[in-house]
Amino acid sequence: MNIDILNKQGQSVGSMELPDEIFGIEPNVAVMHQAVKAYLANQRQGTSKTKGRSEVRGGGKKPWKQKGRGTARAGTIRSGVWVGGGNIHGPSPRDYTQRLPKKMRALARRSALALKARAGELVVVDDLSFGEVKTKPFAQMLGALKVSERKALVLLNGGNENAIRSGRNIPRLQILEAINASTYDLLNNQALVIERSAVDQLIRQLATEA
Repeated sequence: MNIDILNKQGQSVGSMELPDEIFGIEPNVAVMHQAVKAYLANQRQGTSKTKGRSEVRGGGKKPWKQKGRGTARAGTIRSGVWVGGGNIHGPSPRDYTQRLPKKMRALARRSALALKARAGELVVVDDLSFGEVKTKPFAQMLGALKVSERKALVLLNGGNENAIRSGRNIPRLQILEAINASTYDLLNNQALVIERSAVDQLIRQLATEA
């Protein structure tokens, strides 16, 4: 697959060939679904907790005798049916972690990249480095690339701190290092902007994982 390389002004400065084994495959929807589910599950803390009847303070004494009062047979005032009693079948801390095989994670990321390329939502920029931390030049660049009105993900090569700090206040924009982008990150946007050197980084990473 051949794609144009743009500069910060949105002008074409060349082209590059994207490997079909990554950007030209048939997207595997089922694997992408599993990867997204695992990602969202892994964000859960699992710290919800309520006290059961054995954990609520008090209630050690039987409130009244078993028979003869014409009322329910109560053994403790901390029963779940009493006000102030323990919670019945309440939540307790648990681990929601889901782990996918390495090759499945790589296939999901390749499928997400192929889906973006097929939909025409992939933009490759020759250089995303900035000499200083300023939001205005970054926003002007997004406008020139015609992605300023869309939810966008920008993938950078490592060590580009000025670009990260320049774009972090822009609404509906996420900036990540390419090697750290998950399948969820790749799919959760309307435009994917990748630095030229970050494309090579992704290709090397995915080739190794595959």
